[in-house]
Amino acid sequence: MKLLVATDLSDSASTMIERAQAIAKTLSAEVWLVHVVEPDPDIIGITARPKSVRDTIAEKFHGEHRKLQQLAEGMRNQGLKVTALLVQGTTAEKILHEAAKLEVDMIVIGTPGRGAIYQLLVENVVKEILQQSPYPVLVIPMHGHTT
Repeated sequence: MKLLVATDLSDSASTMIERAQAIAKTLSAEVWLVHVVEPDPDIIGITARPKSVRDTIAEKFHGEHRKLQQLAEGMRNQGLKVTALLVQGTTAEKILHEAAKLEVDMIVIGTPGRGAIYQLLVENVVKEILQQSPYPVLVIPMHGHTT
């Protein structure tokens, strides 16, 4: 079995990751731990940003990459086969694209655990995935788990 576990790397996502880890162990599943970052406007052709802004964005991406690798390593230490993927693009679109590319059996995502605006954005991503996914989607509620 192949699972794509999508994470936003928030503190509340750690609970979702633990639950996904338990499911993966039970199913002896291979896991792709995926975090989507928005594309850098410089890459997609929008006016170039000042170097200081580009450096800040690069630093953020490196930090997210490190955190994703640490999560994957923790899952590997629990005996799971895990591959961490940091991809750029529109969140729902990239999750569905990676799921298709990897031919996964299930997508695992969490509902938001942050403020109202963040919840609205993430709930829209979850809704889009549920509406468009040809794969089963397991949504792990994270209400009450805040960063």
